[in-house]
Amino acid sequence: MSEHRKPEQGVKLRGAEKVARIPVKVVPTVEVPRKPDWIRVKMTAPEEVQRIKTTLRAQKLHTVCEEAACPNLPECFGGGTATFMIMGDICTRRCPFCDVAHGRPNALDPDEPRHMAETIANLKLKYAVITSVDRDDLLDGGAQHFVDCIKEARALSPNT
Repeated sequence: MSEHRKPEQGVKLRGAEKVARIPVKVVPTVEVPRKPDWIRVKMTAPEEVQRIKTTLRAQKLHTVCEEAACPNLPECFGGGTATFMIMGDICTRRCPFCDVAHGRPNALDPDEPRHMAETIANLKLKYAVITSVDRDDLLDGGAQHFVDCIKEARALSPNT
């Protein structure tokens, strides 16, 4: 991408587009070797992975597992766990070490706390991990939305 364009609301920037405006470039000096076969994780419980993905899509939820392209996703989803990523799937920062998309995020979904709480209850999670994209566009950085999500989750799943 030769020209820098202003981020548009709801448009995800990844890869070269995401880091184009960062003045410091990281250029590898040697080719990274492939991992040996013994360290590679085999896909476990694909039906459980698909069940969790289907549930997340139905509730319009995001996970950092998917958005950050985590290589351990099959292992976690296969074990029935996920890390919820609230406040959308577009981050206001462009950290080059993270694969979460950068851009101008949409408005917060007022139904997200309820949807997340229902998903935690439906998946019968013993614990839930909640993280978020950075929302520098919000006055409180999304703190109240975090509170709302936790309150809803505790109301529907008090033992989680």
